[in-house]
Amino acid sequence: MSMNYNKVILIGNITKDLELRHTTSGIAVTSFTIAINTKWKEKEETTFVDIVVFNTTAENCCKYLKKGNPIFIEGRLQQRKWETEDGQKRSKIEVIGERVQFLSFNKATQKDTEQGASQ
Repeated sequence: MSMNYNKVILIGNITKDLELRHTTSGIAVTSFTIAINTKWKEKEETTFVDIVVFNTTAENCCKYLKKGNPIFIEGRLQQRKWETEDGQKRSKIEVIGERVQFLSFNKATQKDTEQGASQ
């Protein structure tokens, strides 16, 4: 019997402002990187993780999040493979965000969020 499970839970800070794109079929998508800081005794280490989110989640992330904002991500790992123009094979592990929670808002963002939710 084979059992597989793929679930990731992360909290980190967004490393740069987000940009909304659309797939050829019109699905909203954004990809961004979060920095996760870990302290080991006297040493601090930063791990950078690439995140991809789709649809309304992508739209809301782009609308309300900026560089430096803390974010909670729950999702799954996915390996993306491609070939470069000169024929080299590449791959990358990224997290497909299935649940996103914004961990802090400034007052202007909070007001925009509340107005958007009431419309």
